[in-house]
Amino acid sequence: MLKKSMLYVLITILFMALLSGCAQSSNEGKGDGGEVKTVKIGYFPNLTHIATIVALEKGYFEESFGKGVTIETKTVANGGLFMEAMATKAIDVGTVGPGPLLNFYVKNKEYHLISGAVNGGAVLVAAEGSGVEKLEDLDGKKVAIPVIGSTQDVMLRKALKEADLKAKTSGGTVDLFAAAPADTASLFIQKQVDAAATQEPWGYVLENQANGKLLLDWDEFAWGKESTNTVVAARSDFLKNKDISQKYLDAHKKSVKFIQDNPEESKEIVIKHLKDLTGKELNKDEVDAAFSRLAVTTDVNEKVIQEMADISKEAGYIPSSDIKGLIDLSLVK
Repeated sequence: MLKKSMLYVLITILFMALLSGCAQSSNEGKGDGGEVKTVKIGYFPNLTHIATIVALEKGYFEESFGKGVTIETKTVANGGLFMEAMATKAIDVGTVGPGPLLNFYVKNKEYHLISGAVNGGAVLVAAEGSGVEKLEDLDGKKVAIPVIGSTQDVMLRKALKEADLKAKTSGGTVDLFAAAPADTASLFIQKQVDAAATQEPWGYVLENQANGKLLLDWDEFAWGKESTNTVVAARSDFLKNKDISQKYLDAHKKSVKFIQDNPEESKEIVIKHLKDLTGKELNKDEVDAAFSRLAVTTDVNEKVIQEMADISKEAGYIPSSDIKGLIDLSLVK
């Protein structure tokens, strides 16, 4: 009987230890009461992600989350890499272009658009000697875009449609050429592309360092001032914690308001942040020009996002343009 009792006690202890280990595993990354311990914020090291940069530099996220939450940041070069990082849970929430976000959402409903961040901020520039004086002149020409399926790709397709043109991949005559925005000036000088659909400050760089000609300014390109350039995206599992999601958006809104009220200080913050991050200092004139071509906002034009999805479907990037459930602005409002 004693041996049986001892055996029973040992089994009970082992069972309780197993339960404890499972509980610890299921609560990884969370504090007591299921509270989030770590928030992984993603963004691009460029001006159109100014809302995230200012919120980080001003300590708005730390202030909103409180001392019990650790903030981890991850920078990426383009929207595809951002969404891949989000898919592997290396990013919980952050700023990205709506194009890559909706492309991933159609295939996996785990990602959501929860706020606007920047409208505009993108232009169409023609290269010197390209013979491109107006949009219709892009017929048979090569146009640089940041990456296939990017927001600027979709915006270019919208503009081409208005000129009764199409990309080669859609049976048209305009060749879309994927290249990093920082490399586009060299492509202009070497006459390897005829134009570029790009975000700021690279549009200004093309005009002033590569003798480019502004074909469509930010308020004329695609949807004009309603062109959604950058949004806040989050995974479904992050949004399940309404408290932490609301705290993120509170900090985001505070950052947007600060930028709107303090544009000059905001520019200095971004210049310093990007220099610390990349080792390169942006030219003040470039930053000034970029700021004049974008609007920092939490607003989202849902009709524009839907049209972006329709264009992405036409381009063959996604199998369906049904994005019902993608946009959830309940918390930001």
